[in-house]
Amino acid sequence: MVREIRDLIEFFRPHVRDAETLDRLRKMVDDRGSWSKAHHLFEHIRHKTLRAERAKDNQAIAQYMFEEACAKALFNLTRGAAPFDADSPYWVVPNALVCARSLGLDQMEVVNIVTTG
Repeated sequence: MVREIRDLIEFFRPHVRDAETLDRLRKMVDDRGSWSKAHHLFEHIRHKTLRAERAKDNQAIAQYMFEEACAKALFNLTRGAAPFDADSPYWVVPNALVCARSLGLDQMEVVNIVTTG
């Protein structure tokens, strides 16, 4: 799952308007010791999601929802206190598909990333 998250982040990175939290997630993915900070990063992303929802910015909403799912999945991998819902990692792929569609990217690229090893 970690490799797939990394590859999806790299796939989306050149196409987003705001890469701040995407870049933070990318850095976090390769630093297992930082995964416990993913809960805090999720909170930051969530605030961005809420602002995008108020602005009705569907492209940003799709991106941030993908980022939220990634942050939740990373945090849950720590098996720390106060985990997110157990199904959180299962939202990475559906949110990645929505993000790809909103950015005008081929959704089959997402499928290829998550199905090839």
